[in-house]
Amino acid sequence: MNLAPATLLRVSVVVALATILLKGLAGYLTNSMGLISDAMESFVNLASAMFALAMVTVAARPADEDHPYGHHKAEYFSSGFEGILIVGAAAAILWVSVQRLLSPQPLEQLGWGLGLSVLSSVFNAALAFALFRAARTHRSIALEADARHLMTDVWTSAAVLVGIVAVHFSGWLWLDPLLAIGVALNIVREGVRLVWRSSQGLMDEALDPETIATLRATLDRFAARLPEGARVRFDDMVTRRAGQRRFADLHMHVPGEWTLQHAAAMRDELEQALMDAVPGLRVTIQLLPLGMEARANQLEEKNG
Repeated sequence: MNLAPATLLRVSVVVALATILLKGLAGYLTNSMGLISDAMESFVNLASAMFALAMVTVAARPADEDHPYGHHKAEYFSSGFEGILIVGAAAAILWVSVQRLLSPQPLEQLGWGLGLSVLSSVFNAALAFALFRAARTHRSIALEADARHLMTDVWTSAAVLVGIVAVHFSGWLWLDPLLAIGVALNIVREGVRLVWRSSQGLMDEALDPETIATLRATLDRFAARLPEGARVRFDDMVTRRAGQRRFADLHMHVPGEWTLQHAAAMRDELEQALMDAVPGLRVTIQLLPLGMEARANQLEEKNG
């Protein structure tokens, strides 16, 4: 089932609320700092899902007079905001965990607490899997960020559960807050990673090497099947990504004796071939006669 990004994020909000309830109750029953820190991260899940839903809604808006290139980059604000929230939650967990480390307390009712924590992790893992699939389908960094955060939460919960069992059998009460500190450090790593990815998207990072290779292969195939293919040249291709959209600009050099109508028809055919090869691509091709470079390139050569 292929759900829309907004629908999946609404489900993420509901799952976050359920997770807060389950993990909060687990932390209350067990008095485990590890489980309490795990529950605190679930509040970040809720805030992140709500903000991601808002940004995905904005990103889906069509281009307008004030935003002629669309609103696709709104998704990067979502993943960046989520990364910042994660780092903030980790700082809070570190603070509380250090206090508990200095004054350890016994754990209680582990059976119920562990059961509730496992149930919440099952919900998170199932949702993360669905979000990862949808992120690939829709090329959405907001969905990918939410999925990665949920998987971090799942692995965090698994580590906490192992630690609590170890505390139970060893009697080392200091192990519980120490594990919570480890959880916080792992959360920081994921948060910093999300912020970095968002910054790269806002700075118009190039498309991935595999996609660029697909574009170049499509250009080669197109030229090879033209009778005048040996006299058609492509250069100065630049690419970027903005949310779900992918963009490519390039120059197409054609024989000077071609009519404008013939050259434009070849360009339209090439644009369609590139967009078929890379779904979600928006391509702009500048026509130039052979032997002539664009004005920008001439200025670069002059100043270089």
